[in-house]
Amino acid sequence: MSAMKSSTSNSSPQSAEHSLNLQLQQQFTSAHRGSTEGSGDPNDVLESLWSRVQPVAASSPTLIAHSAEMASLLDLNINSHPVQAARLFTGNVTPDSSTLYAMRYGGHQFGSWAGQLGDGRAIALGEVTDTQHQHWTLQLKGAGPTPYSRHGDGFAVLRSSIREYLCSEAMHHLGIPTTRSLTLCLTGDQIDRDIFYNGNVQPEPGAILCRAAHSFVRFGSFEIHAAHRELEQLRGLANYTIKLDYPHLWPTNGQPTIDTYQQWFSEIMQRTASLMAHWQRVGFVHAVMNTDNMSILGQTIDYGPYGWLEEYDPQWTPNFIDQQMRRYSYGNQPQMGKWNLYRLANAVLPLFDDDTQPLKDVLATYDDLYNNLWNNISAAKIGLADVDKQSGDDELLRTLWATLKTTSTDFTMFFRKLATINPTESNAEERFESILAAFYQPLSIDNETKEQFTAWLTHWAARVANHDTQKMHTLMNATNPKYILRNYVAQQAIDAAENKDYSIIHELAEVLKNPYAEQPQFDKYAAIRPEWASQRPDSTMLTCSS
Repeated sequence: MSAMKSSTSNSSPQSAEHSLNLQLQQQFTSAHRGSTEGSGDPNDVLESLWSRVQPVAASSPTLIAHSAEMASLLDLNINSHPVQAARLFTGNVTPDSSTLYAMRYGGHQFGSWAGQLGDGRAIALGEVTDTQHQHWTLQLKGAGPTPYSRHGDGFAVLRSSIREYLCSEAMHHLGIPTTRSLTLCLTGDQIDRDIFYNGNVQPEPGAILCRAAHSFVRFGSFEIHAAHRELEQLRGLANYTIKLDYPHLWPTNGQPTIDTYQQWFSEIMQRTASLMAHWQRVGFVHAVMNTDNMSILGQTIDYGPYGWLEEYDPQWTPNFIDQQMRRYSYGNQPQMGKWNLYRLANAVLPLFDDDTQPLKDVLATYDDLYNNLWNNISAAKIGLADVDKQSGDDELLRTLWATLKTTSTDFTMFFRKLATINPTESNAEERFESILAAFYQPLSIDNETKEQFTAWLTHWAARVANHDTQKMHTLMNATNPKYILRNYVAQQAIDAAENKDYSIIHELAEVLKNPYAEQPQFDKYAAIRPEWASQRPDSTMLTCSS
């Protein structure tokens, strides 16, 4: 790794802030106790919610992409001042007005309590207020070690930074709650990484992503205080979160009660269930649903070894280290969301004077809530406004998922092709031909498989025969995206960028702003996985190495 120095530059920090029109606030650090003189040992950080951190100066910071949409929302002049943006959003210039910090939290990882974790590679600049009067926290991901880096170096490489930069913006435009991307910068330094933990260490270009969220507080933020019986900090964080992010729940007299906390927990549960349903809708697999990666706002957070379903397979996960247990596979995500909510309930139990019943009452509603959400989404995916059990819709949906598994069927392509069928003006053979492009091995489909698909399509056509076809197709195409950040497409952007060609990043960012639109000029980005990609591990399987 190239030599790096701590960022101690004071060269015109105000001019950089002023040039970009960045007005940082310090809400989180002002509201909570922090560790300002940490030794670098995470065990020394107790009764604190954050630790002061100094980024490591990048040798040659360069802005290679930014979200013009986010820059506009935050009223930042990034286009006009790319050099200042690169310096500021890599931490090379540290604003005098800001207390840069890493958050402390714990977490359950793959089902086991992992103890204290914290931001090991993320450093927060502070908060900003956007043009719509919403608050955001800005974080630099990959700007150097923190007291929570454990055995890591705190840096990030270009490939993982591109994946998060593109995917968080893609998720936003899919209508799924998420953190957002602001800037993507090269550091000019090489970072050593062993991608598949097999001893094959390779240098990779370093990068820093500036990401934004209304809050980076996680389930694990509460777990760490509960684990250490830091009840003052636990209650303080809960009250801060409610007042700032759930203000409609804050009592008029300013004194939250057990009822307040129960309503708050109920809303977290509802947001989490909704998030799970929408991940399932678009075939997104987070792959590391540990409690330290679960947002208290029900947003998608921490894009590590995520992936998108290619063939429909409920047991699929892109996470290399989860191949045996498949704990965080596509089909398990809804119940993992519930499992994580139980861990959060245990953490916030002191707010309820250790009375478990209010929390149990909320958690008991999760399954029905999620199932209703998913049934309605599933109905919309095939053109139905809702599920009518008397019309046999439960059976129609059950057989759909079973049929998709009979051969390698592309999840995204199947539903878009389904929306091209006129159920009353097509015969069984024509309907089957309409979905043929969704099969990975169409020439090898046997008669039994073809008969299953034909039977389902006939059942579906009869069910929707009385529907307005145009309205039905509109509903389907508003539910089922044409463009997702396919695994191999993301890898193409990475390959090009590592050869200093950033054009695919920019083009993909534009395409993914309209994921439900046809955009025929970009059909190549909607194509199912090519054969070459199935042979490349980095296009099919990933790790947490970033």
